[in-house]
Amino acid sequence: MKQKTSKTIAKRIKLTKSGKLLKRKGGQGHFNSRESGNTTRNKRSDLEISGCYTRSLKQLIPHA
Repeated sequence: MKQKTSKTIAKRIKLTKSGKLLKRKGGQGHFNSRESGNTTRNKRSDLEISGCYTRSLKQLIPHA
């Protein structure tokens, strides 16, 4: 049987060439005007997902 990509994970996570997994920081949808400039600036950068999760997440996106 073919292994299928989990589309929910594939839309939220980016796999880099070196094998790292990147995700966007949460809380960017709305209500951002009340936050300080530091918080807004920090939300712009992507986060690397911790190593203990990478193996299980890579199995969910086999064709990425």
